[in-house]
Amino acid sequence: MVRVLSTGLLTIAMISLGAQASDWVAPRTADGKPDLQGNWSNETQTPLERMGKQGPTLTDEQAAALENRAQLVEEFRDRPSDPDAPPPSKGGDGALSPPGNKTFVEQIAEAAGGAVGGYNGFWLDPGNKVIRIDGVARSSIIVDPPDGRIPALTAEGKQRVSERMALMRKFGEYDHPEVRPLSDRCIISFGSNAGPPMLPNYFYNNNYTIVQTQDHVMIMTEMNHDARVIRLRATAHAPSQVQPWFGDSIGHWEGDTLVVETTNIHPTQLAQTSPLWPYRGASEKLKVTERFTRTGPNVLLYKFTVEDPSTFTAPFSGELPFNRIDELIHEYACHEGNYALPGILAGARAEEQAKAEKKQ
Repeated sequence: MVRVLSTGLLTIAMISLGAQASDWVAPRTADGKPDLQGNWSNETQTPLERMGKQGPTLTDEQAAALENRAQLVEEFRDRPSDPDAPPPSKGGDGALSPPGNKTFVEQIAEAAGGAVGGYNGFWLDPGNKVIRIDGVARSSIIVDPPDGRIPALTAEGKQRVSERMALMRKFGEYDHPEVRPLSDRCIISFGSNAGPPMLPNYFYNNNYTIVQTQDHVMIMTEMNHDARVIRLRATAHAPSQVQPWFGDSIGHWEGDTLVVETTNIHPTQLAQTSPLWPYRGASEKLKVTERFTRTGPNVLLYKFTVEDPSTFTAPFSGELPFNRIDELIHEYACHEGNYALPGILAGARAEEQAKAEKKQ
């Protein structure tokens, strides 16, 4: 691939010549801004929060062990299915993992299936590599606080989470569609893919398309075909009562870095508390600041900071690379309502009826 730079008569074919990153010059759009456009992926084996007592970086041996395990798991899942195998027992018999210590990504995949087991491995594509920035392997996406973990909740944050949990306990898990997760309803992803911040979900479809003009940047997220539109010429956010999915994003350029500030995130989105979400029951005061910087022909460095003094005892920040992919972004065949949702609710009604009949 040859990238032509509009700098007089100079034509630089960096990629095709295999130039080093230190020699690389970011391509520019017609208005002279760094060109962020294209298809990107943030899939990784690196967890959002640091696990155990690890340090912020991994040795080459530790990184290789994780990546080799990820490859082993992928090959294990891709084995031909046994047509004569009996139904799995509760929890799925660990059908998604070979023997050995399970990684964070394996634990997430199996937990998603609950009592009936997780997805068939054919559908899973979390990526097999750990995050490396400047050639150094990282143990977590979060880099600040130094322990690599989301800070503790404030007293107000704990109270808010407690109130939300109490509200949910008023209903059965399968009483009606509105108490099912947003992902079940095909409204947004089951993780913070579209964000902000934009994070891997550790399952599949961790891909993005970026389209850029003088006035806007659009980021289309493969899961759940969500589009964020960032306004580049705006000087103020929308009124506080305007709370779209993924919030109100305004951006500006600081040198070669696109800086995006997002507020007004939808309250139902903020209420998400699973490990795949960074909000943990955040308030409507939450603000996310993102930074996008091209650091090489195939790498977009993504940094973010989350601030909500009423919820978290401190801000927290993270970073991860978005890697260019030479593949199409495909339709995520999910729609609001979800064809399977009537079956989920009908199963709950049948279970209730069976219990009622048993009592008679």
